[in-house]
Amino acid sequence: MYRLLFIFTLLICSFFAQAQDVVSQLEKEYNNASYKTIEQLDLAPKYAKALFLHNLKSKSYQILETSIPIAAKQTDGKYATILYAVQAMNYRLDSKGTEALKSLDMARVYSLKTNSNEAKGYFQYAKGWILIRNNKTTDAAAAYLKAIDYYENSPTTSTLYGRFATVVKELSTIYSNLNEYQLEEKYSKQFLLLASKQNDPNLIFDAYMRMGYVYEQKYGQNPSNVELRNRAEQYYLQTIKTFNKSKEAMLNKTNLSYAAINLANLYTGFNRDKAMQYARLANKVSLETGDAIHIASSFGILAELAVQDKDYDLAKSYFLKASMEIGKSPVRDHNIELSILESLSQLSEEQGNYKEALTYYKSYVNKYKSVYDQEKLDITKRLESQFDKERQEQKYIKLQLESDKKAQQIKLINILRAQREQVYNNLKLVEENQRERLKFSELESEKKEQQLRLAKLETEQKNKDISNFKKLLTFKEKINTYYIVFIFIFIVLIILLLYAYKQRAKSMKQRDELHALAMEKEKQNSKISTLTALLEGQEQERGRLARDLHDGLGGLLSGTKLQLSSLDPHQSESIEKEISKSITQIDGAVEELRRVAHNLMPDLLMKYGLEVAIQEFASRMSNTSLDIHTEFISYTNSIAEEKQLILYRIIQELVNNAIKHAYTSEIIIQISEEENVLNLTVEDNGKGFDPTNLDVRKTAGFHNIESRVQFLKGTMNIISEQNIGTSIELQIPIHYT
Repeated sequence: MYRLLFIFTLLICSFFAQAQDVVSQLEKEYNNASYKTIEQLDLAPKYAKALFLHNLKSKSYQILETSIPIAAKQTDGKYATILYAVQAMNYRLDSKGTEALKSLDMARVYSLKTNSNEAKGYFQYAKGWILIRNNKTTDAAAAYLKAIDYYENSPTTSTLYGRFATVVKELSTIYSNLNEYQLEEKYSKQFLLLASKQNDPNLIFDAYMRMGYVYEQKYGQNPSNVELRNRAEQYYLQTIKTFNKSKEAMLNKTNLSYAAINLANLYTGFNRDKAMQYARLANKVSLETGDAIHIASSFGILAELAVQDKDYDLAKSYFLKASMEIGKSPVRDHNIELSILESLSQLSEEQGNYKEALTYYKSYVNKYKSVYDQEKLDITKRLESQFDKERQEQKYIKLQLESDKKAQQIKLINILRAQREQVYNNLKLVEENQRERLKFSELESEKKEQQLRLAKLETEQKNKDISNFKKLLTFKEKINTYYIVFIFIFIVLIILLLYAYKQRAKSMKQRDELHALAMEKEKQNSKISTLTALLEGQEQERGRLARDLHDGLGGLLSGTKLQLSSLDPHQSESIEKEISKSITQIDGAVEELRRVAHNLMPDLLMKYGLEVAIQEFASRMSNTSLDIHTEFISYTNSIAEEKQLILYRIIQELVNNAIKHAYTSEIIIQISEEENVLNLTVEDNGKGFDPTNLDVRKTAGFHNIESRVQFLKGTMNIISEQNIGTSIELQIPIHYT
């Protein structure tokens, strides 16, 4: 019963798509761009449209009249095309059809002068927009499709997707009116996609509303298909979500009530509670925004729900409130007023108040008559206007026929003139042909004379050729003799060279064998040297271990033994104190033994690998005057356990050297893996040294390190600067045989 109000709301909301405060914002942006021509021309179309839609028509026309001459001076016709198109649409909204067509024609002229496909597409959009309002749906659809073609071949700009979206929205509306539901759905989906690309919440809101309306239409045709209703519900709920998410960016604050009204209408048939929830939301928001149409719509839905509850008094009060709001609206729809009066009459009759029902019914009849009479008057005026238009078209056709007749006569005269010229040209060609024949006969006689001369020359040339051939035969015989001698000498040289080559190859082979033996000997010497160095390192390690055991553990145990042997069994008080002291010394000895054992074979290395062992070593060696950092990059602990021990000893040696000789306060140990190579770097900020003066063989520490690196088949690079520090880089292959 109240579906008319919903449809009316849908149409009205698409017209008032701007919030009132957007005009002031655009005015501010437009004025700020007054010294920047291109920015101002970019803003002018949007600003002019906003002014016009908010009934500031004179100012809108003024902005366009100011901007169009500036745009016309630009090399490219892009801005002039768009501004003339906006002016044409404004004129059409203002019922100035002739001016609209003139502006549209100017937009077409400038669209031919631009390379901007976006501007060409906007002209086609404006053309389609005017055609659809002149009831030329087919031509409008064709123009919109051309606009889509231009937009699809246009580079992306900040306005492209928004303008593209507007065109497909118009197409979806056209196909909706034509009941082409598949095409309507196709372009509605494209509208949603383009709105998402533009990332404009206002366009996205409109797109969700459009999709919801598509599926609500389908559901209306097939009420048993609940899936269609659910999809319409989902899209309408997305409009609410979009509004709440981008509340500050929404240009039209009445959009929330618009979406709530559509949802309430949808829920009316199957979910009364939700219908009531969204109807109240629509009523609340529309009362806040003061939108009369939305207020009336919300009251209408509340009235229907009250009728379902058989609360007729409440329903009547809602209908009366809706009627009052319709009266306040600047746009009147008599069908809605008739629907309200009819509903009030039916409610009064339902309550048994026949007098009131009759009163409403009489109002309904009177309104219907006035509307009907007005419609008849409008139809009569429209028919008269159509008749005048057809009469003018007949005159135009008659003038066109006369013009065509004169054009045919002029064309016939031109054809006769062309025929005369053709005859004259033919005569000239005959004369020229005769002259050419005369010249040809002269050329034939000259050709014969030349042939005679050529025959004589050929005879003389043949005689010369015979003489030359005889001389050539004699010369060839001599050359052949020379060739035979040269070939013999060449063969002898080849034999000598081959003999020399074999002797040289034999000598080279012997030399290579000697070199290989020397290399093998050098490798054996290197291996012996490496093993010797390792053994020396082991001997040094054993010596250090012996010193640690003797100086540290031996001293502690000896002291403990002396203390225990000097105990006096008769002095019980001093015995306990001495025993406590001895236990403390034994604890120290145990700790010293643990330290020595850890240096000999660290437990952490065996249990948890190199990374944990190095971190523990760094932590143990660090103190208040020395800070040791460790860094492990892409380390996977894939190196063999025995190699990890050697690396651990190398790092120990390098750190001890830095502490003893470099007087460093900071040491960085960095280990990384890449492409089956383990990179080890030990850096310090000590006093440094000159690497050129370093003799590795004479320096025991570096000699041991180098021997271990060679054993691991790695390389070592030493970088050091005095008073700056030292960096020692090792590269060790992870897998080798």
